[in-house]
Amino acid sequence: MSPTDPQVLGHAFLKAMYDDGYYPDHVVDKGRAVLLRLCARVEAERPADLAALYTLTHAATEEFNALDEEFHEAGSEIETVAREAIAEEFWFVASAYGFPEADIEELIAPREW
Repeated sequence: MSPTDPQVLGHAFLKAMYDDGYYPDHVVDKGRAVLLRLCARVEAERPADLAALYTLTHAATEEFNALDEEFHEAGSEIETVAREAIAEEFWFVASAYGFPEADIEELIAPREW
């Protein structure tokens, strides 16, 4: 399933990472896919409150945790620029789906990067 929200479809996920040669596109592509799956899950499950949204974003954060190893293998890592870019994307997703009050740190609470 793919997201259908026009705001999401028109958004350039992880643009800052794609624009920086330090981050290999093939791994950033996987991060973008994580975010698009998150959007599809939010659309399918329609979380009723922040707690339900956080459950979804925490699962997606765990996927990014797993990607960190792939970044390392490709000579890169999820460091300051990437952390900020990824966190901003999680907040974008929360806002796009009606949760602008979401706490950015709570959205990505289980992060290991």
